[in-house]
Amino acid sequence: MKILVYCQHVLGIGHLARTIGILEALAGHEVVLVLGGPEVAMPIPTHVRVVRLPGLRMDARFSGLQPVAAGEALEEIKEARRTRLLRLFARFRPRVLLIELFPFGRNSFRFELEPLLEAAGRENDCRVVCSVRDILVERENRAKFEHRAVERLNRWFGLLLIHSDPDLVPLELTFSRMAGIRIPVRYTGFICRRPAPGARARIRGQLRLAPGERLVVASAGGGSVGHRLLAAALAAHRLASATIRLQVFTGPYLEESLFAGLRQLAAAGARVERFSGHFPDWLAAADLSISMGGYNTTMDGIAAGCPALIHPFAQNREQRLRAELLRSRAPLYLLNDDDLEPARLATLMESRAGQSAPLSTKERDSGIRLDGGAESARILTRKEP
Repeated sequence: MKILVYCQHVLGIGHLARTIGILEALAGHEVVLVLGGPEVAMPIPTHVRVVRLPGLRMDARFSGLQPVAAGEALEEIKEARRTRLLRLFARFRPRVLLIELFPFGRNSFRFELEPLLEAAGRENDCRVVCSVRDILVERENRAKFEHRAVERLNRWFGLLLIHSDPDLVPLELTFSRMAGIRIPVRYTGFICRRPAPGARARIRGQLRLAPGERLVVASAGGGSVGHRLLAAALAAHRLASATIRLQVFTGPYLEESLFAGLRQLAAAGARVERFSGHFPDWLAAADLSISMGGYNTTMDGIAAGCPALIHPFAQNREQRLRAELLRSRAPLYLLNDDDLEPARLATLMESRAGQSAPLSTKERDSGIRLDGGAESARILTRKEP
């Protein structure tokens, strides 16, 4: 089956990571992935053909779009993207068009998405599907936003996939107009990337961890935010027991000066790197994760059986709400600002990293639906939603 997937990442890499979780389950199908954000060294499944549009991202104040390449004209890039996207759709003629987030977000990209959706609507044999995560961020005018999202869903889309477990995090918690959606709605379960078999023993062996040594992995997703948490983890590590090893992943988008500063903070037994294409393997190897609690890090950690300290992004509700809803089923511990004080965080690192052995498969799943990638692929490739 021909499947065209549109994913636009503008601040972090979570949307792309979640989309890749679906793509991995679509092996055997003819899949084209359209990307148009800053490049990131994230492995794409080999059966997927990638088409890169001229890059756009949000500006530093998150108030509008700007070209990834300095000196390019924004309107010229928009026109080039729109033309290339429509030409690709006409040539590829997909049976399924999967669009990540829009119309629940990415409104700044309607200049290319609305013409694409109009073109898809003229093709009787193309099913248009929206892919959305569990929790939506707050909006200044919620009523207007929700009315617009419902109108666009009902006008252009034939199916809504929600990558969540409705028993734990139903979309209704952050979107009040579910009753107005007239197209089919399917919950897929959470999308996660599971670690490779033997990953824990392999990585711990490569690090030459001695019996009794514990590995803590601190991460900040794409790196656009989260520097404060990583700096706190490195400062705490200086005060922690010598049995604690710390691996920091800053994310690819952290400013170079801040990255260099974090490396200078690293004491013996701590290592700072930008990114790992095998991050779930590191979570499997770890005794503790420290993060802001984004969708992918949280779900990958639960799948890997890794306890977590979570200091949520303060500017919206998403990460705190998710952790609060899931911590009854998974070993998640929420950090307050006071917990980032080095001595306090060092104590928490030691106590939480030393609490238990790696969780068994039964223990770490805890009844949470984590098969969202496979379930999404199954729904997309069957004839009826």
